Amino acid sequence: MSEHDALSTEVMDALVQASFTVMAALSQVAAAHEMSLTQLRVLAILRDHEPKIAELAAHLGQDRSSVSGLVDRSVRRGLIRRTRSTEDARAVQVTLTAQGQSLAAEITAQIADLVVPLIQRLNATEQKRLSALLGRLLDEQIGQVAAG
Repeated sequence: MSEHDALSTEVMDALVQASFTVMAALSQVAAAHEMSLTQLRVLAILRDHEPKIAELAAHLGQDRSSVSGLVDRSVRRGLIRRTRSTEDARAVQVTLTAQGQSLAAEITAQIADLVVPLIQRLNATEQKRLSALLGRLLDEQIGQVAAG
């Protein structure tokens, strides 16, 4: 095995282990609120955006019918509302209700309680570097998804 292959394997293993740790924290928070990870993701997306159903589906990498089902369940829970798009009357936008905004804030705080202790093991310079490196990885991934 070359030095490059060994380093790539080491980085891959560390990234996978870190991902498992973060996913465990997300799963714990989702379960506490009787939500799936995808429902948790929807709340996080809607916390910052008001997408059309088709845009939400594309962002989640799922078909519109699956996302409509997710949205239906969240509407029944009083977390999300559907509205007609002001740009296109045929399109439906989804937004958080006041209850959904409150839950999103609560969930964000709970996730922070679980993840911040991991991040605080790094000094400020290391945190900035990690953020920049993860941003580069995610930018590349987003480009691959958009091209695919």
